[in-house]
Amino acid sequence: MLPNKIIPGDTIGVIAPANIILEKDEQYIEKSSKLFENLGYRIKFGKYVRANTLGYGATAKQKAEDINSMFADKNVKAIICVKGGEDSNTTFDYLDYDLIKNNPKIICGFSDITSIINEIYEKTGLITFHGPTFKSLTSWETDYSFKELIKRFQDQNIELGTEEDNYTTIQDGKAEGNLIGGNLSLTTRLVCGKYNLDFSNKILFLEELGYESNPNFVNHYLYYMKQNGVFDKIKGIWVGNYEHESGVTLEKILLDVLDGEYNFPIIKSNNFGHCERKTVIPIGSKAKIDTTNNRKILLLEDCVI
Repeated sequence: MLPNKIIPGDTIGVIAPANIILEKDEQYIEKSSKLFENLGYRIKFGKYVRANTLGYGATAKQKAEDINSMFADKNVKAIICVKGGEDSNTTFDYLDYDLIKNNPKIICGFSDITSIINEIYEKTGLITFHGPTFKSLTSWETDYSFKELIKRFQDQNIELGTEEDNYTTIQDGKAEGNLIGGNLSLTTRLVCGKYNLDFSNKILFLEELGYESNPNFVNHYLYYMKQNGVFDKIKGIWVGNYEHESGVTLEKILLDVLDGEYNFPIIKSNNFGHCERKTVIPIGSKAKIDTTNNRKILLLEDCVI
């Protein structure tokens, strides 16, 4: 199910299903609002984006209410999560998946938002988007992420990143599959249980925040995936940003875990994750990995209409 594109004059909804907006975030929120307003868009903030009901943020029901309300609001044409953080998975029991399915629209974010965008796709079939949060549009030094967002959501361009982005081959091959994934630690928590994802015939894209997850944690997460059959089901892996002071790379840990037991293609780029260059990746869209090409992954279908 494809969401509609956005056009100037539309309203962009901003929600905080992970961490709330803090005083130190306000300068970036204002700058990001102006980016959209300068292109003719309107901004609408969720009721609870600054709520601190629990003393450590809004309640799960409040966060879910903002998500449901934005999908229900006919004037809101796209939803961008304001920032990452923790515990956006707490909303799962309170999301109205039928409402979301009947009111398809763009929803975008990364980091902790990995949970929500994958689960909404899993439960409804709606294409969702791993891309910049509202805050991150201006908290980095370049406008790369904002251009990628406009390119995807307004211009309907399906090019992943730019020609300047560097792609490398970790393991040769070709594969097609629907995209799924995002932050490694969050994706791992969706492997099993009530809200597990279907990894069958998917291209799995993964990134991780280095200062929160040392190589041992990454190794743990990947082994958990291996032990629960994820790598038996997928068609390929796309590795994104991971920077740790040890210098150990995500792709090295991945190859250690796979131990030559799988022959699917693996590619690497630094244009998604906790980094300045964040392209917008449509979760659920069909893509193709071909390690013989310079740009080693391509989208094969539209992701907005």
